[in-house]
Formats: sequence, structure tokens, C-alpha cells
Amino acid sequence: MSAATTKVSANEVPANTRRGGDIRVTLSPRTVGCTSGFGGVLRLAAGHHVTEHYHPYSEEFLHVIRGRLEMTLNGGTPVELGPGDSLLVPIGVRHRLINSGTGPAEAVFHLAPLAPRPELGHVDTEQPRDASADNPDVGAPR
Repeated sequence: MSAATTKVSANEVPANTRRGGDIRVTLSPRTVGCTSGFGGVLRLAAGHHVTEHYHPYSEEFLHVIRGRLEMTLNGGTPVELGPGDSLLVPIGVRHRLINSGTGPAEAVFHLAPLAPRPELGHVDTEQPRDASADNPDVGAPR
């Protein structure tokens, strides 16, 4: 398959639940052979959160599809987000996401550029919700 013709359903890729929520990387070096970044979807139940972490090599682009989310950047005041809102998380900025609404939330994300190796892409600054959970990475060596 080539990246130009590959369609990936979120239900076809494993969920990453290590930091909380249901995070599915749909477009990545592993899934479609892309070379400049990766992205996918996040589903987060009411009251649930994604633990704080940062990306030393990548900016993160987040776009809320449904529900209410709050993103805390560098431990500051939470930024409230709703359907149609987008947020840029700059390289190296610690961030933590919580579903602040009463129902499920869903967002689309993209990170770029890629880290030199997948294991360098995320740095946890808070204990992962489930350290034993499968943590599928975003791809093959670049």
C-alpha cells in the first residue's frame, strides 16, 4: 500500500490507553508510511483524563469534534475547548487533557515533525494511568 491511497479506520488500529482515554493513531509511518508526522483520534469519557506529558520534537494540533475538554499547558490555567475549537501545543510544552463535560468527548490530533525514533516522541511528567497497558508506537525506523 502507498500513503497516497491508504485509508485507515480508527477501528483498525489498536487503542493506546497508557496515558488515559482511547487514543488511536491512524496515520503514521507504521500505518501508511508517512514521513512528516502522525495523527489520529482521541475518545475520552466524562471525567477521564490524559496524563501530563510533552513532545520534545513535535508540535501537537488538537481539534475538538464533540464534547467539552480542558487542556492545561505547563501547569497553568486550563484552556476550555468545545466542538469546533482547535488548539496548538508547542514543542516542549507540558500538557494534560481532561473531559470536563457530562458526556463523551472526541478530538482529532496531529503531531509534526516526527521524533528521530518513536520512543523519543513522548516524555511522561505524570504517572501513566495504566503503565502496564499496551503502548503502540507510531512507526518504523525513519
